[in-house]
Amino acid sequence: MDRRGFVAGALAAGALPSAVHAGHPRRIALISDLNGSYGSTGYGRPVHAAIARIVADRPDLVIVAGDMVAGQRAAPKLTGPELAAMWAGFDLAVAAPLRRAGIPMLAVAGNHDASAYPGFEAERRAFATAAASWQPGLPFVADRAWPFHFAARAGDVLVVGLDVTVPGLPAPPQMTWLRDLLAAGRGRNRAILVVGHLPLVPVAQGRERDIIGDAAFQRVLETGQAAAYLSGHHHAFAARRIGSVLHVAQGALGGGPRKRIGETARAPQSFTWLEISDSGGLTVREVLP
Repeated sequence: MDRRGFVAGALAAGALPSAVHAGHPRRIALISDLNGSYGSTGYGRPVHAAIARIVADRPDLVIVAGDMVAGQRAAPKLTGPELAAMWAGFDLAVAAPLRRAGIPMLAVAGNHDASAYPGFEAERRAFATAAASWQPGLPFVADRAWPFHFAARAGDVLVVGLDVTVPGLPAPPQMTWLRDLLAAGRGRNRAILVVGHLPLVPVAQGRERDIIGDAAFQRVLETGQAAAYLSGHHHAFAARRIGSVLHVAQGALGGGPRKRIGETARAPQSFTWLEISDSGGLTVREVLP
């Protein structure tokens, strides 16, 4: 597999074979990597500005590609009250404004939310507790492992969330679940969007190894006719078609924007608009808050 960086900028993709239905949603806001320094409970201006703009523009759905809070501190470990305070801050700044506006939100865990590495079990429990209050208001197709991996239907678009917080191919049980889910959904949706925190291939300098990095994952997406794989973690917007799948990495709204591979300047803080045409074609556009 070609592991070079993505191409940044707006990108339009043609309809895929599974995209045969009309209806909503047509416009989705993608946000990721909102967090600041370890343990922080507040958010910077770009987060507040992005949420205000999203609420004003009223998309059909908001998808969060992880790193909503600032966990994963190695030592000293964050305490239960500290974890709860971070998630309360996320609800105040992000989830509650979307909820009041009637905009559904689906989110996957990032490494700073619920790392799967040993030693962060308390953070995974805190993430699950926080997610219980989000009430996305969408019908779930699969929610036995929610909020770690799930599938929900937003109109005729199937959104599949994955637990991808450590490098490498997801564990066999999750891969089997994904393969079976996509096989069952082929031809029944305008588009299938798969979301995980880590990208398939490198996007940003300094994070070349923080990827899924396995062609088997791409094959599952292609066989299942997924339209796009949406990720975060690399703190730089980029969009690139790999095979039949559009891979979209989100810019960071929080701290630490990074340089895209092959570039000398840091990527800006940003979020992404994803538009789905009636025929299932995808268009993505980076937005600076």
